[in-house]
Amino acid sequence: MITISDTAQAHFVTLLADQPDGTHIRVFVISPGTATAECGVSYCPPDAVEADDMEFEFNGFNAMVDGKSAPFLEDATIDFVTDQLGSQLTLKAPNAKMRKVSSDASLNERIEYVIQSEINPQLASHGGNIVLIEVTEEGVAVLQFGGGCNGCSMVDVTLKDGIEKQLLDLFPGELTGVKDVTEHQAGDHSYQ
Repeated sequence: MITISDTAQAHFVTLLADQPDGTHIRVFVISPGTATAECGVSYCPPDAVEADDMEFEFNGFNAMVDGKSAPFLEDATIDFVTDQLGSQLTLKAPNAKMRKVSSDASLNERIEYVIQSEINPQLASHGGNIVLIEVTEEGVAVLQFGGGCNGCSMVDVTLKDGIEKQLLDLFPGELTGVKDVTEHQAGDHSYQ
């Protein structure tokens, strides 16, 4: 479920050495399955272990995950990176905002999963997002842009060279194109 790099495991062992015996780490998701989902790591003393917690063994410590967060932490990775600017613990959880869907889920569900887990996080750096309105009988994904994407001068490039290419590559034979139905109005909210 969660992959913790060797350097991150060593970092946790060092941190836990200063904690009371029996303290674990807890990996969790706040507001799982929503656009505002956030992942975190904290100490988990023995008296904070809950009945529905899942326990994962690592080198020198255990990680606890509550039952509500578990499906949203599938494929999560934790790493500890040191560079010129210092050291940083990174937690990536591609399924935090939307539970991973199975390969036999409907086309709409699979497209929505890609939008929430891959496309919207990229657009968020510009204050934007997209919403899937529908998939037509002809296999065209109809999207609506929001936030900073609404009115952005680069929206056509983002749509055709980015989103459409990515979705057509992921769903060959199922999708034939992507269409934007947004009435774009430039304003202070637009990314420039």
